[in-house]
Amino acid sequence: MSRKRIKVTDESNSGRNQQFYDNYTGDDMTRKQFVDKIRNGDYPNYHVRKINGVDTPVSNPDSSENNNLG
Repeated sequence: MSRKRIKVTDESNSGRNQQFYDNYTGDDMTRKQFVDKIRNGDYPNYHVRKINGVDTPVSNPDSSENNNLG
């Protein structure tokens, strides 16, 4: 099994993903930085959803549950 590209490294008490790590580039990102990079087209396998009024990165749906943000 291959490594996930993006790994969640910190969550809030409510479970919202707050910090992310890119296993390929070594970049640590805040949620806002990751959202900005998704919108810039740097991560085509992800999109942004507004959840409870907050822009939230999510992986694009496909047939595998093994590659969801986690």
